[in-house]
Amino acid sequence: MIAWFSRPSSVWWGFAVVHLYYLGWMASFFLNGWAFSDTEQYREWAMAGFSTDVADQSISPWVYPVLAQIPIHLAGIAGHDLYLLAWTLIITALNAVAIWFLTRRSMGGRGVAPAWWLLIFLVFLGYLSFARVEGIAAPIVLIGMLYAARRPVVASVLLSIATWIKVWPAAVILSLLIAAKKRVQVFLAGVAVTAVVVVGTWLSGGLTHIADFMANQGSRGMQLEATFSTPWVWLSVLNIADSEIADNTAINSSEVYGPGTELAARLMQPLLVVAVVVGTALLIRSLRRGADRGELFYEGALMMTTVLIVFNKVGSPQFMIWLAPVIVAGLVYDWRRWRTPAALLMGIAVVTFVIYPLFYTPLIHANPIMAGVLSIRNILLILLLAWSVKRTWDLGAKPRPAREVARG
Repeated sequence: MIAWFSRPSSVWWGFAVVHLYYLGWMASFFLNGWAFSDTEQYREWAMAGFSTDVADQSISPWVYPVLAQIPIHLAGIAGHDLYLLAWTLIITALNAVAIWFLTRRSMGGRGVAPAWWLLIFLVFLGYLSFARVEGIAAPIVLIGMLYAARRPVVASVLLSIATWIKVWPAAVILSLLIAAKKRVQVFLAGVAVTAVVVVGTWLSGGLTHIADFMANQGSRGMQLEATFSTPWVWLSVLNIADSEIADNTAINSSEVYGPGTELAARLMQPLLVVAVVVGTALLIRSLRRGADRGELFYEGALMMTTVLIVFNKVGSPQFMIWLAPVIVAGLVYDWRRWRTPAALLMGIAVVTFVIYPLFYTPLIHANPIMAGVLSIRNILLILLLAWSVKRTWDLGAKPRPAREVARG
């Protein structure tokens, strides 16, 4: 039995089971002409057609980077009732490409166990992956990270495309820029992708909105699930100092309100910038002290991605998907060393599954048990960040000759 699971062909059976399950789940919606979760909003945008006029829309499609609008509108080809089916099939196709990269012969079997890890992860977080733009970006990031070993320029192109779908892959690009020997080529590849995106947006008449996704974050309060919101979650549970959990209807988000929340929301973005700068300095330190470039890239990518989550004032459940491609790529690089963060993220996935879709309603009504579950998830995230920081620091503890970005 163990031998069967070690075969690349077995992964495809697992892929079929997991994805047919989610296709069946989504069928309970699209067969009735419904959408699921955020795909309802995506469908509204797609049915309205591409428009740079956002004045009459409660939530603007420019809340995402511009390339996110491609899959959002592509799924609209299937029409209103079957929009969710098309969206599910797009993500299924991207996941299939990622699995193929993991199980192809040139991987020498190193990608089989990580592929199984990814499928198990999807069992718990597929409800989010198939309903959010993260499900589009994640397989692209994974493929880009797998390319980093031999073709860092191709990796930069893929990661830059993913960043223009959802911002978080920029953390992986930063790690690649620091660790790669072909740093200039990696940078220029990213600039080229950005130039194409800007020109395309200009030609479509939407250039004035191209940075709207960044401005949107500045006006948000402390979202319920954010790591730094945990104290106010418990103040709300205990009904202390008029603290509460309430909806921000303007952006369809649940946020915490109470003494100090407005100040905390204002400070989170500069705090995030400081955390990114400190992480960057740590990566540069380890590189200059002779860190292995491959380890530095993967562990740096994990550290910087986790920084974007832990120091974020949003912290939505789908953010956990950001970490999956980084963990999978790390497992491919060194299975033994990456078992600890892989176990931590799987624990985070299980706890997140309990939060959403199972018991999200009790959470937003300040249920103490669910507040405890959310606190556990946030503690696990902090532990994951601590592991990645320690590993990155340790890479520079003992100077040694630097090697390539990754093993083949």
